[in-house]
Amino acid sequence: MVGLISGATALVTGAGSGIGRAVVRQLASRGAAIALLDQDAEAVGLVGKEASELGAARVVELAADVSDRVAVQDAFRSAADELGPLDALACAAGILVPGGLTEVTPDEWQRHFDVNTTGVLHCLQSGTPLLRDDAAVVVVSSNAARVPRTGMLAYAASKAATSALTRCAGLELAARGIRCNVVEPGSTDTAMLRELWRDPDGGASATLAGDPASYRVGIPLQRIAEPDDVAAMVCFLLSEEARHVTLQQIYVDGGASL
Repeated sequence: MVGLISGATALVTGAGSGIGRAVVRQLASRGAAIALLDQDAEAVGLVGKEASELGAARVVELAADVSDRVAVQDAFRSAADELGPLDALACAAGILVPGGLTEVTPDEWQRHFDVNTTGVLHCLQSGTPLLRDDAAVVVVSSNAARVPRTGMLAYAASKAATSALTRCAGLELAARGIRCNVVEPGSTDTAMLRELWRDPDGGASATLAGDPASYRVGIPLQRIAEPDDVAAMVCFLLSEEARHVTLQQIYVDGGASL
């Protein structure tokens, strides 16, 4: 694949905020041409402006819900029409609604899988014909995919399925030289994390310390990740520097999954 510098083409989902936005900013600063996909059209516009200012070779703004298969197909076709074949695909769209075994509703359960898992399937199915041979795919999952979490039943289950889905797809795509890897962040300073904190002032310290009653260890590095910390791993895996890395699940959580 073309190195992720000037002229390379990439599509990023969940591009309007959080980790997706951080991935867009890092790719833009390297001169990539980027398609931004998010259900929030206004957020896509703002991030698209940032990407242009940071040096993106070209920016394509796309509004679609990844759970909508037809909308995703249309968005990917538009991206390919504007940018040509894709060198990289980063899937960062996701949702988290807290809920334990007796609390999660059927609708909440289904919505987690619709976005977090089936949404990735839609992107992989729509994106595969548009990816160059030797391209790279990175899916942002969660350390909850492999470490049980109380009060996050649907989220953890959907992310476990997503990690498995990505690796299975990567096994099929390896014949074309396409690499598929999974990045599994821990607590990251995004709107999603802050919405989980009942006490905004004490939320960060509680996250660092852990909660034995919830079987949750703290973060050994004693810092909550910034979106850029996760985006840096995503961009590394999309680059030629990781050309012999595929089918991996990589924690980026400060040691929280020890």
